[in-house]
Amino acid sequence: MPAQTPITLYRKGAVLMLIGAVLVIFSELNPYAAWFIFTLGVLEIVSSHYKKPWWVARQMLSKVAKAEVTLKIDDDCIHISSFYNDNNMKFSDINQITATENGWLIKHSNSRHYISNRCLDEQAQAFLKAKMG
Repeated sequence: MPAQTPITLYRKGAVLMLIGAVLVIFSELNPYAAWFIFTLGVLEIVSSHYKKPWWVARQMLSKVAKAEVTLKIDDDCIHISSFYNDNNMKFSDINQITATENGWLIKHSNSRHYISNRCLDEQAQAFLKAKMG
């Protein structure tokens, strides 16, 4: 992902805080609603600052956090399946495979998938590298 400047990173939170502060000070609106908007801005700024740990925490709280996932890679496709998801990506439909330091980023249709190297043996990594080019 491209790096964001602090202005773009915190803009939404700052705007929410400003709107909430204006509503608290100058409006006859229910104070709970005004404080809610202000607090939502604070939460947005905190979530922007701690983006990676925030994402990990949300993933750990999701229903699929403890689900077992099966990964199969063959000549035709990459098949990822679990109790909640069944995804079959044909290599002919994959737009791009990018190697990262710790895994593989796969662009398929309108979605992106990440496969960690911890899940792959050397033969599978070499196979994906061959499919890359």
